[in-house]
Amino acid sequence: MFVGVYDRSIDDSGRLGLPSQFRTELGDRCYATLDPQGCITLRTVGVFESDAQEVIEGVKDGRLTRAQRRSIATNTIAVTIDKQGRLTLEEKARQFAGLVAGEQAMIVGNLNSIEIWRPSRYDTVESEDRDESQPRKWED
Repeated sequence: MFVGVYDRSIDDSGRLGLPSQFRTELGDRCYATLDPQGCITLRTVGVFESDAQEVIEGVKDGRLTRAQRRSIATNTIAVTIDKQGRLTLEEKARQFAGLVAGEQAMIVGNLNSIEIWRPSRYDTVESEDRDESQPRKWED
């Protein structure tokens, strides 16, 4: 399980260091998907392959379209993690997510996946999530 929020910098080569507790579960390879929310989502090989199989079955039984399957496939890449626990984000992925080499990124655990956010985008999504859940307001 991936939990917590971490602030990391992206080096000039587009590499991003992952929190140590995430490295063990990811291993030396994972899948990175350009998420429609505007971030990059990382999944372990096992989770991605399971999700992909569900998409394939969804196309077969008519719940999903071939275009949806193609969108997932073309917006996902296999990523390797180096011995220092860094992954290299391709330029296309960085541009999509608004990430800039030399600047900060938020690494967010989302239980079975990891999200990589531009800090300002994460702040917006986090604020929207808070508004949506409408937490109880204590009077004390």
